Amino acid sequence: MRRYLEGLKFGMLLQLAVGPMCLMVFNTAKGSGFWIAFSLVSAIALVDAFYIILAAFGISRLLEEEHVRKIIQFFGGFILVLFGLNIILGVFHVSIIPGLNVKITTGNIFLQGLVLTLSNPLTIVFWGGVLTAKIAENDMNKIALAIFSSGLVSATLFFLTTVAGFGTVVSTFLPERISDLLNMLVGAVLMWLGLRMMSKKK
Repeated sequence: MRRYLEGLKFGMLLQLAVGPMCLMVFNTAKGSGFWIAFSLVSAIALVDAFYIILAAFGISRLLEEEHVRKIIQFFGGFILVLFGLNIILGVFHVSIIPGLNVKITTGNIFLQGLVLTLSNPLTIVFWGGVLTAKIAENDMNKIALAIFSSGLVSATLFFLTTVAGFGTVVSTFLPERISDLLNMLVGAVLMWLGLRMMSKKK
């Protein structure tokens, strides 16, 4: 239990760095309700767990190779830019990604969450660094590492579920114009991160 709480506490500290997926969860809850937003949260947590497992297996070392990193950065950045632009154009009822202009459901928002979170596989390098540091610091064995990692994933679930709940409450009194501005903000942040990822040298 101690290892799990350590992972939960450390994961919550990481969640305080509010990112684009956090904004997307809030925006989804505000526009489509808690359960659809929770589907998005589940997708994000699932990818986090997947990347943590890959990092534990040492895949992060492969992604440190320069030619592999460049290909992944460009591909991931392009996906972020595409989704960000689609969200912005969605305010004007235009879609550039087939299938995403339909009504949001738990199924298609889960798929969007998977694609967007998977679009930055260099996250594996980050988790690899975190796990390596924790193993060295606390001399963890495989079981302790698995318990610690489950705490990290739980932090993602807990934090983003809270964000979804907050977004649902806010939706009851938020004007439509502000809602559109938030959509455009989320899209702009995704595009900015995508362009930065595509142009990043290191």
